[in-house]
Amino acid sequence: MQEADFYGELGIGRDASEADIKKAYRVKARKWHPDVNQEPGAKEKFQAINEAYTVLSDPQTRQRYDQFGVAGVRGPGAGGGGPGYATDFDIGDIFESFFGGQGGPGGARRRSGPTQGDDLRFDLEIDFQTALFGGSKKIKITHQETCGTCTGSGVAPGSSMSTCSQCGGSGVVVQTMQTILGRVQQQARCPTCGGTGQVVEKYCGSCDGKGVNKKSKQLTITIPPGVENGNRLRVRGEGDAGPRGGPSGDLYVFLTVVPDPRFKRDGMDIFSEVSISYIDAILGTTLQVPTVDGTEKLPVPAGTQPGTTIRMADKGAPKLNQLNTRGSHFVNVKVDIPRSLSEKEKKLVKELKEVSQ
Repeated sequence: MQEADFYGELGIGRDASEADIKKAYRVKARKWHPDVNQEPGAKEKFQAINEAYTVLSDPQTRQRYDQFGVAGVRGPGAGGGGPGYATDFDIGDIFESFFGGQGGPGGARRRSGPTQGDDLRFDLEIDFQTALFGGSKKIKITHQETCGTCTGSGVAPGSSMSTCSQCGGSGVVVQTMQTILGRVQQQARCPTCGGTGQVVEKYCGSCDGKGVNKKSKQLTITIPPGVENGNRLRVRGEGDAGPRGGPSGDLYVFLTVVPDPRFKRDGMDIFSEVSISYIDAILGTTLQVPTVDGTEKLPVPAGTQPGTTIRMADKGAPKLNQLNTRGSHFVNVKVDIPRSLSEKEKKLVKELKEVSQ
């Protein structure tokens, strides 16, 4: 089996600085977070990225990895983990160091403050006109809200909390492991208090000690003008509530625009087609054509050739969130050539041919 390449997982060189490692991890973690990336294998990829960062972000474990490879950080009995990081880390711990927390993958540290809740995703389908000119949509979401009984603490009202006797309130315990490099000490989350440093007399019955409850909620989403298929909107504070009274995450609304059979859009420009008779192409005419603003007059000059494109300025899509700045509408003109003519039509065409020669 090929040995894991932690530098390769983060896409960095072996001479990368601590700042380079942190930056690379942040980009990779955002891309492969299972709550954001629904591709098969995203969770496993995310875990591999976490392990790589855990090893390389700690100078000591990085040195052992550089010298001995994976064997230097995955000793016997490590359970897939290794010196310098906890084998039972969670996603919240990993992201905490980037989004306002004090913990992180460098070890199973006790959190010094409430953790922000998870972000959520909602897929919303909108029509072509709403994407162009904006509007509002009502959606129903289900998310975690802070428990009203315990205000997010998870502790039953009137119950007491005491310092954990096993870890002395630090939230971590030190374990000694035997590896191929000798005896190594490793910090791990305290199994008694779960890393909080506190032991609860009685947990809240309304939320089973979680501090949050699942609730359904209706929201009105404001869609700005000029959005396109695949754009996402951020609704602050409508994600899951954080544990122990922590702030809520955000809701990300991913937009899918239903195509309009009459129009095609490319950025701020709109494209459509219109057919005219060969007589109108020769003599010229004025058409009533559909646009995103409704029906508009389109002058077609005499002698218009098949495939000619006529531009209608300021009739395209608005610039994002700027209704007064718009692209153009381009109309491709198709000329219908009749497959058969009446005797009278043939005569007239022949006369026209003779005149034009």
